[in-house]
Amino acid sequence: MADLTPAGTYRLGDRTVGRLGYGAMQLAGPGVFGPPKDPDTARAVLREAVASGVTHIDTSDFYGPHVTNILIREALHPYPDDLVIVTKVSARRGADASWIPAMSPAELTQAVHDNLKNLGLDVLEVVNFRSMLDVHGPAEGSLEPQLTVLAELREKGLICHIGLSNVTAKQIADAQKMVPIVCVQNMYNVAQRADDALIDALARDGIPYVPFFPLGGFTPLQSSTLDTVAKQLGATPMQVALAWLLRRAPNILLIPGTSSLAHLRENLAAAALHLPDDAMAALNGLSGSAH
Repeated sequence: MADLTPAGTYRLGDRTVGRLGYGAMQLAGPGVFGPPKDPDTARAVLREAVASGVTHIDTSDFYGPHVTNILIREALHPYPDDLVIVTKVSARRGADASWIPAMSPAELTQAVHDNLKNLGLDVLEVVNFRSMLDVHGPAEGSLEPQLTVLAELREKGLICHIGLSNVTAKQIADAQKMVPIVCVQNMYNVAQRADDALIDALARDGIPYVPFFPLGGFTPLQSSTLDTVAKQLGATPMQVALAWLLRRAPNILLIPGTSSLAHLRENLAAAALHLPDDAMAALNGLSGSAH
């Protein structure tokens, strides 16, 4: 089994989680829509992740929709005391698998209740509000109406903590005037590093940063530098990309996802991969584009 200890831990809301977690998105069918081809393997991946020491699982009820949350409940409920499940709201799925913004008060409230029901929980530990002002990346604009709804649900005891996803530094600062923000989830990896300054600022405040698509999408980054470093270390490019993120900043929490037991084991092994300084320097040079 993987040893996640070298990756360390970090505070997430009221809880402490291992820095190398698991993202459930890929457990749904193709395009994150519909059921998986092999539900038994999907449940086995979840069980092995937790048995291997994962204490942070990222999900959403719009994965499937409903598919990943139901799989998580079937595989892991009743949940271990040290497991933190983080979900997100703000979208729904069309019949054609499209992603449709769902940010009205009624839609956000329903999403929270759907997550509670399908996960089998009485309260959600962390709910990330994912801005859908632009589905392709962060876009400035007020999130006050949506955060007001989530803050009210927090007051009612349905949510412990609120996080943000697909947001700008200004939106984070504005949100913190309304409600404590316990994590930020944006696109970031060794080659796509627009959030470098934001990560450092959040680290100073002790707020976790959770990169999504940390490997450049659903496939590893295509990079000769990454390949060279991986070969030198006897690792895979995916493991090196994850190890770089773990070393990049202490507040980075990883949620690599997979529907394969072999890939799960490979990802978790990145917790023990040591990147020497020359490897870090070479990888740092990838910023802006993959070569």
